Amino acid sequence: MTNLFGEFFGTLVLMTFGCGVNANLTLAKSYAHGAGWICTSAGWAFAVLLGAFASIALGAPQADLNPAVTLFKTFAGTYTFAQAIPTMLVQLLGGIAGATIVWLLYLPHWGVTDNKEAKLSVFATGPAINSPFANILCEILGTAFLLIAFFTIGSKAVQGTVGFGTGLQIYIIAMVIWAIGLSMGGPTGYAINPARDLGPRIAHAILPIAGKGGSNWSYSWIPVCGPLIGACLAFLFCRATNLV
Repeated sequence: MTNLFGEFFGTLVLMTFGCGVNANLTLAKSYAHGAGWICTSAGWAFAVLLGAFASIALGAPQADLNPAVTLFKTFAGTYTFAQAIPTMLVQLLGGIAGATIVWLLYLPHWGVTDNKEAKLSVFATGPAINSPFANILCEILGTAFLLIAFFTIGSKAVQGTVGFGTGLQIYIIAMVIWAIGLSMGGPTGYAINPARDLGPRIAHAILPIAGKGGSNWSYSWIPVCGPLIGACLAFLFCRATNLV
């Protein structure tokens, strides 16, 4: 149960800071309105950093915060599927809870923001160019590179005999998130995490957000399926190269 609460609260923190930076840059009357992509990518990197620290401190040493990461680790033997399923569920619930906090934080701003798509973008990703094959390919590759980076960083060849401290390794992982946002984030907004997209998208659908539009459910399968497929491909690569 401690592990599940840590995953839930860590994902809540991740989404509060991540969706929070989206809101800050997007919603009318916010001081950071229009600040740009560098702030988005940096904000999500810091969100992962803080979410992982919270997760570990509250008893979830894996600090996955991402069903794609949990799926990879299940294939690698860290979890059984009976353990992985509730872990993924609490990550999703953490995503909903964190997005709800962001709605409350920016409560007066929804009504003065006219753009319905902009409001959705605070919560969920969407394609810059709508092309389902290209969009899911982007999510597959982004997640695969994310996970391969995780396990190359954790390899003995990189860490040596002493190894990185837990905190330092999380800082480096946050840099990976930042790098993916800067390099691969443009086509789809780089969900690379089913809970990151689906949880806040559910929150957008159920919350009484002033002047909101639809939740774009026709696209929602891509940021869920793409990262899970990417996790499978990353595992095959890591197993073939003895990283796991």
